[in-house]
Amino acid sequence: MELKPEQLATQVQAGPLRPAYLIAGAEPLRVLEAADAVRAAARAQGISEREIFEAEGNQREPDWSAMEASFHAPSLFASRRLFEVRLPTGKPGTEGARVISEFCSNPPSDISLLVTAGEWSRQHGGKWSEAIARIGSIAVAWPIKPHELPDWIESRLRSRGLRADRGAVQLLADRVEGNLLAAAQEIEKLKLLSDGDILDVARMEDLVADAARFDVFRLIDAAMNGHGAQVSRMIRGLRGEGEAVPALLGMVIKEIQTASALSRASNLSNAFKAQRIWDSKQPMYRRALQRHDAQRWDAFLAQAGRVDGIAKGRPRRGQEPEDAWVALERLLLAVAEPRASRLLAVRG
Repeated sequence: MELKPEQLATQVQAGPLRPAYLIAGAEPLRVLEAADAVRAAARAQGISEREIFEAEGNQREPDWSAMEASFHAPSLFASRRLFEVRLPTGKPGTEGARVISEFCSNPPSDISLLVTAGEWSRQHGGKWSEAIARIGSIAVAWPIKPHELPDWIESRLRSRGLRADRGAVQLLADRVEGNLLAAAQEIEKLKLLSDGDILDVARMEDLVADAARFDVFRLIDAAMNGHGAQVSRMIRGLRGEGEAVPALLGMVIKEIQTASALSRASNLSNAFKAQRIWDSKQPMYRRALQRHDAQRWDAFLAQAGRVDGIAKGRPRRGQEPEDAWVALERLLLAVAEPRASRLLAVRG
């Protein structure tokens, strides 16, 4: 039976871990929190050893042969182990599907398998995911629809010991515009600021920042996650609020530099640690790295320098002055969508 990530998080607290779990979907917050619940349950049940298998360097898939060998090798340090397989594309390939299916056909008593996937649709599943369902649990983080968001927010408020009337819940839903991470952050802030009374619209207005305000952090997240339409909308919002392009470029350049460094890493997990990138942000970078290679990221850096020159009134010799906002939008659209790179004449 397919569960919601929140249902799975409750399930793993109620009893011993099952042999296998699959947590998938394009809502990274819900996938991460459900996976964290499995990890926490494993620790509570004395499972102290964890092995992680994911694509590294130029590989598109984890090292399945190494994983298969580890299934049959006894642990030197712990009686039980948690094996994690991370599939950003949600597709294990032929070999991966075989390895996972064979594991599920006769799961070792000392191993629990946790598979997480950053993308998911009905077409992603197959015999391997059906095998997981037979011995374990599957949770899919389908995108939250606009009419579902108030209920999601209300449930999260209750889980944090907060109460709000329906108008206040709707206000928060309107402010975050479907951004679950923004909603979660605002709710954590409410937990600190609330006096314990039921939150009404007026009190919510006082306590909650306008999370729908188009700040540079969410603009960059939209570009890195491949959401071109959001990029254009946020650019219009920032421009309308009177922001200046040079004030935004520092963060834009920093994120592109980070992606450029990651694109050259032979071991992406180690690179994330070296760059101090949180687990919740890693899926965003993985999606961006799948769209562009190192050469393209270098081209984006060069283009960012050009945008900076335009914003500071230094057009290229022989050319008419350009609109810095248009140049910035084209850059971020190219980051979001490879086909938009033609707007920059970027090759790679």
